[in-house]
Order: sequence, then C-alpha cells, then structure tokens
Amino acid sequence: MNAILKDKSFQLSIILTIIFVGTGIAFLFFGLVDYSWVLFGLLPVVLGVAIGTMKVRKYALLGAIITTILLLIAIYIPGLSGVICIVMAIGLVVPFIFLGYVIARLVKRYRLIKETNRLSALLLPLIPFLVAAPTEHFIKKEKETIIDVRTEKIFNYTPDEVYDAIKSVDTLDAEMPFLLKLDLPIPTKCILEKEEVGALRTCYFKGGRLSNADFGGGTITERVTQLERGKVLKMDVIDYNLIGRKWLGFKEAIYYFEPTGNNSCKLTRVTTYTSVLTPRFYWEPMERLGIKQEHDYVFNNLEKDLTKKYSR
Repeated sequence: MNAILKDKSFQLSIILTIIFVGTGIAFLFFGLVDYSWVLFGLLPVVLGVAIGTMKVRKYALLGAIITTILLLIAIYIPGLSGVICIVMAIGLVVPFIFLGYVIARLVKRYRLIKETNRLSALLLPLIPFLVAAPTEHFIKKEKETIIDVRTEKIFNYTPDEVYDAIKSVDTLDAEMPFLLKLDLPIPTKCILEKEEVGALRTCYFKGGRLSNADFGGGTITERVTQLERGKVLKMDVIDYNLIGRKWLGFKEAIYYFEPTGNNSCKLTRVTTYTSVLTPRFYWEPMERLGIKQEHDYVFNNLEKDLTKKYSR
C-alpha cells in the first residue's frame, strides 16, 4: 500500500482527477453544464485520455478511479446527492474513464501523441469539456423528457370505497419496497383541502433511511383538474419542492377507479414526470423503478387503510 501511495503516477492521477471532476462539479453548481452525455460521458473520457497520456502510468488508472469514486461519495455528506444516484453515476462514469484511457493508449501506439508528465499538458484534454458543457447548456432548448409511469392493482372494495380512502391520506405507514428503504423520498401524508375541481392536494415527503441532510424531503403540491367519486381523480403538479432532486420534475398525477368483478375495483395510478438526465437508456429504467415502488408503497398503505376501515 505504501508503494502505491508513494508512486508518482498515482499521486499525479489524483491531482488530475480532482481538477477534472472538480471542474464538472463546479460547472453544475454554476449552471454551466447539464446532466447529460457531456458530464457523464465526455468528462470522464477526457480524464481517461489525460491519464493514458502520462509517461509513467503504473498506478495512474487506479488512482483516477479511486479518486473519482471518493469525490462522488463526498457530495453525499452535505446532502447534495443520494446513495442511489451516486452508485448509478459511478457505474456510468468509471467505464468512460477506462474508455478514455484505452483511446489514449491506442493513439499513442500510432505515435499520434507524446507521453508527458507535465501537468499543463495533461490538462489539455479538459478543453473539449470546457467548450462543450456551456455550449450544450445554452444552445440546447429541449432539455426535459416527459415520461408516464402506470401501476394497476385490484382491490376487493368498491370504487367509491377506494376513492374515499386515497383522496386524502393522513398517515402513510406500510411495508416499504426496497428502494424506499434506501434513500428515495418517502411519502408521509397527502391532504386534499376540498373535494372539488381547483382544490389543492399537498403531499409531504421525508428523506429515505440513508439520505443525508433530509435529501429527498419536502412537498409536492397538486391542483385538482378532474374529480368524480369512484371514477377519476386527476391533478396537475403546480409546485415541486423535494430537497436536492433538481433533475426530476412532476407534471401530473392521476387515479382511475374501474369497477371489476364483484364489488372490486381496479385502481390505476399514473404519474407523469420529467427528467433532464441523459443518456436515457441508462437513467430511465431506474427512474421508472423508483416511481413504481413509490406507487407500490402507496398501494400497500391503501390496502392497509381499507382493511382497517372495513374489516375485510
């Protein structure tokens, strides 16, 4: 271990990684980069290129990967990100660092670049990121993707009974799906001020078990746009205030109540949300899973409330 810590390539790679990743984090804070391919793809690739250009590389790649992971974990401490988000980011960024390293070594094989340990030269690969990040941020107009997540469940109660139990919930306390046991926002109650179109319904959330500084806690305020007992409850989200989660937004929440079988109800919950995260093929499955598990938690609580109220 001492040999690794004293290795010049390891030490230099730490400095480079702090500069590259630190620049990306700073750009995020100052609103100069989107949560996009530029941040999650280009930045780690150019870091890998810089590491691969070093003259002595014995432990350089190891140093870059370890430092990147530690820096990403560090933003958890003040509650700037959650555990799930950090793990997902690590899974995306680290392979791109390795890709950049491989690219540099392949280019070096054809003598298109020269190896160097000069810090000023090793910082040159950062230039594409410095140019691409603000360019994309200020030029790209369509930043959000709109996605619907739908969950259905049959309840052995009438549509009116299910409607009455879900429209306003004083306390949510049920079996939590896996992701809510980590650090996804946990709904605690939803209060409907009046049972009429135009009324406000406010849902309160607390941070998950592993969240720090109440990351994920806050409120979502909805305005009722369509309401018919035992048939539909549709709401537009007019205010979204969950701590730290700036990359997600919510547009609409809908409950459909459909009679089925003998005094049973098929309840369909539809959440329409927005996301600025790319690449979509990587982030969207986890986003959908998180919202689906929030639906499951609400349904678990609904089942519990219905059983308690009607004793069947």
